[in-house]
Amino acid sequence: MSEVLKFLQQRNSAAKLEAPGPGEAELREMIVAATRVPDHAWLRPWRFLTIAGERRRDFGEVLERCLLERDPAADEAARQKARNAPLRAPLLLVVVARISEHPKVPAVEQRLSAGCAAQAILLAAEAQGFAGIWRTGAPAFDRRVMAALGLAPNEEIVGFLYLGTRAGRAKPLPELPPDSYLNHW
Repeated sequence: MSEVLKFLQQRNSAAKLEAPGPGEAELREMIVAATRVPDHAWLRPWRFLTIAGERRRDFGEVLERCLLERDPAADEAARQKARNAPLRAPLLLVVVARISEHPKVPAVEQRLSAGCAAQAILLAAEAQGFAGIWRTGAPAFDRRVMAALGLAPNEEIVGFLYLGTRAGRAKPLPELPPDSYLNHW
C-alpha cells in the first residue's frame, strides 16, 4: 500500500487542539491544496477567512450575540460555550461557498466543491503535522454570523475548520468494511 493511501485511510478529526497552529507558510500550502478540488467550469466557488489571535475572542462575542438573537432565553452556559468556541484551536478557518448563477453548474455542485476544499485543507494540515476538525452548528447557518464575517448574499458558510496541534493521541476509529458501502449495479 502506498504511503499516501495509508495516510488517507488513517486521517481522523482532532477535537482537542493546542498551539502551535499553522503559520502563514503552512496555511498557504493548505489553500494551494484546496484550489485543486473538483471545480466544474472553474467557478472557484470557495474562499476562506482566517480568525486567529485576539480576533478569536472578537468572533466569540459575535457568536454569543447571534446566539442571543436566535434564542433570547439562552442560559449562561450556552452563552459561555458560544463565546469560547473560537478558542478551541489556535486557528479558525471559515470555509465559504460562493454560489454563482451558471447554466451548467447548479448550486449544489458549487457547495460540494467548497466541501471538497474544506477536506483538502484538513488533509493538507495533517500532512504538515497539524490536525483539525470541521464543525458547523447553528452559527454556520445563521445569516447574522455570515453578515458579521462580511459574506455577500450569495455566500454561505460550509464549515468552521479548527486547526492546530493535536492534544493527546488520535482517537482510534473502527475500520469500516468497504463492502458495507460499495454496491455494484
